[in-house]
Amino acid sequence: MTFERFRALHHADEPLLLPCAWDHASAAALARAGFAAIGTTSLGVAAAAGKPDAGRATRQETLALARTITGLGIPVTVDIEAGFGRTPGQVADLVARLAGLGVAGINLEDGRGTGLADASAQAKLIAAVKRRVPRVFLNARTDAFWLGLPDARALALARARAYAEAGADGVFVPGASTEHDIEALVAGAGVPLNVLVRPGVPVRRLADLGVARISYGSLLFRAALHAAVTTALGVADGEPVTAGVPSYEQVEALHRYRPASGR
Repeated sequence: MTFERFRALHHADEPLLLPCAWDHASAAALARAGFAAIGTTSLGVAAAAGKPDAGRATRQETLALARTITGLGIPVTVDIEAGFGRTPGQVADLVARLAGLGVAGINLEDGRGTGLADASAQAKLIAAVKRRVPRVFLNARTDAFWLGLPDARALALARARAYAEAGADGVFVPGASTEHDIEALVAGAGVPLNVLVRPGVPVRRLADLGVARISYGSLLFRAALHAAVTTALGVADGEPVTAGVPSYEQVEALHRYRPASGR
């Protein structure tokens, strides 16, 4: 039922707010805070391992993280970058393995360095994954805006339609930020639209525009790094520790976190 539960969250009255974790503690803390689902951040996973993001370098770390967080009682969707494989079959094998661990969804991106993958090839990749693993929510990410390409809206719309026709359950367009762009993508994609959270822009406004899913991306990981360094420097200067920092006992208990019965 995890796939159905996760898919239903994209068709609810309010957008799905999706915070992204990078390790078990962050995932458990977010689940305990009451979020309906959690994702993973490829930047956070890569940076924590001392590896580059989007470099096909963190396949094992991604699998290991998925294995540890799928028992938290809420749907989990995993960022697999461009698929960690050189062929559609290899990518489909990975997604099947993730599904076997209990993962409800994946993000699969078309960004390739400073450009985009061939649209036809990416659509075939999406189709191959969905044929092999139909009960995983495939969120097809297109990086036309993210890479600052000319005619980004037209590119993103064309790719969103092609990916939806290939079987994608949703499309993710990071970098799309103006209301006009978002409205056009909602109207033209044909599947639920996912955008990045925009600090200062109310969730209610994005809901009014028709956005189905709002991802935090790497924001929480970057905020955690900032908080760690800020706290370290503050203590060195004799400042009190920031109020609200969890206790040792609270953090140690996260490895035992399980949802309340009936949740």
